[in-house]
Amino acid sequence: MSDDIALMTASRLAKLYRAGELSPVEATRAALDRIERYNGALNAFNLVAAEHALTAAAEAEERWRLGVPRGPLDGVPVSIKDILLTKGWPTLRGSKAVARDQAWEEDAPSVARLREHGAVMLGKTTTPEFGWKGVTDSPLDGITRNPWNSATTPGGSSGGAAAALAAGMGALALGTDAGGSVRIPAGFTGTFALKATFGRVPAYPLSPFGTLANVGPMTRSVTDAALLLNVMAEPDPRDAYSLPYDGADYLHGLEEGIEGLKIAYSPTLGGHKVDPEIAALVAKAVDRLAGLGAEIVEAGPDMSGAEEVFRIHWYAGAANLMQRFDVAAQAEMDPGLQEVAAKGRTYSMLDYLNAVARREQLMAAANKFHQTYDLLVTPSLPRPAFEAGEEVPLGSAMKRWPEWTPFTYPFNLTQQPAASVPCGLTSEGLPAGLQIVGPRFADALVLRAARAFEKAAPWPFPNLEQTLKN
Repeated sequence: MSDDIALMTASRLAKLYRAGELSPVEATRAALDRIERYNGALNAFNLVAAEHALTAAAEAEERWRLGVPRGPLDGVPVSIKDILLTKGWPTLRGSKAVARDQAWEEDAPSVARLREHGAVMLGKTTTPEFGWKGVTDSPLDGITRNPWNSATTPGGSSGGAAAALAAGMGALALGTDAGGSVRIPAGFTGTFALKATFGRVPAYPLSPFGTLANVGPMTRSVTDAALLLNVMAEPDPRDAYSLPYDGADYLHGLEEGIEGLKIAYSPTLGGHKVDPEIAALVAKAVDRLAGLGAEIVEAGPDMSGAEEVFRIHWYAGAANLMQRFDVAAQAEMDPGLQEVAAKGRTYSMLDYLNAVARREQLMAAANKFHQTYDLLVTPSLPRPAFEAGEEVPLGSAMKRWPEWTPFTYPFNLTQQPAASVPCGLTSEGLPAGLQIVGPRFADALVLRAARAFEKAAPWPFPNLEQTLKN
């Protein structure tokens, strides 16, 4: 647990606020100082609202002083991914095609809930254009970099959010995930992220990538993710697909551990190649889970054909997105996005419906698998972070980002909760992630297992001065 205010968890900040030992203004200034010192090198934020944040922090400070906080997030510094509507701020989604000069009069559901609970919003974090790929660079905002090694990518599409967290630029972050976009950057930056069961967190407007898409909590601790999910899961009538609100408290039972759970371990999820160092770190993490009392069985669900099913859904979603813009606007977009949208336009309605049917088969297979196993664990990613500004690792012969993310997108197809928790550093000092997957609706169980692992294997923060000096 860090004594640096900028690296404190939201839970600890709230405890100190309550005791009168720290104020939201001090915590906000610490986050803003980190942004001022490091954002130029990392490019995590594309909008910083320092004056707005300090005003909100002062209001929160007064509420804590009077003993009437709006809850444990009151006065906690948080960042918002530039995919999510935020009242009063432009939401440009990493694209030159979105007009900045328009009325920005609405909050997305998660942003609205944070505002209601008194969180201090620092600004907007960078994303690839419309969140289309698993790394973070865009024609509008340029390249975002990894705090562990600024020559490498933090992943994406919530790469700005993850880089901000790892660098101490806010205690909490909102991200989105339609193919791994909170878990990929969590894996590359040594932070925590959860993609909850589809529909658990209300979303609006709905993503052009349809029912693959989720809004997820991104944090530096599992407890903070549970705390944030409590707020994000509150109901909003604008989401046509959201689950009925059940009032669950995700902090309840978080410390109960995993003794007696039957956990499947799939090191390759059907034969995908994994970097030896990543494989070794994940295997060691699985041994820790066994040491905590879980029964570990090497097994995995049959995800055969998942890449093609995902690709049809994803490329069709990109085509759906592009039709909203004229030819001149499309010509300024990321060339990779233009390519996948062009491919998406070649699919027929029957192609898409066939992919939907195959997706349903994958969902059924996953549901059946979890009749036997409480949880599934895999690597979050098959390799450590690679060169910043590249969609795929140089020299890999890969073409598109799903080729190096085979562990994340299947669970967008199946709509299961899945989290990435840090599980060690490679010999080059880059983070590795352990993915914990649960059956649909078992969000609390995924968090509980992640918390058990976190307690057994706490993780470090990057040395930014050393990173940026190099």
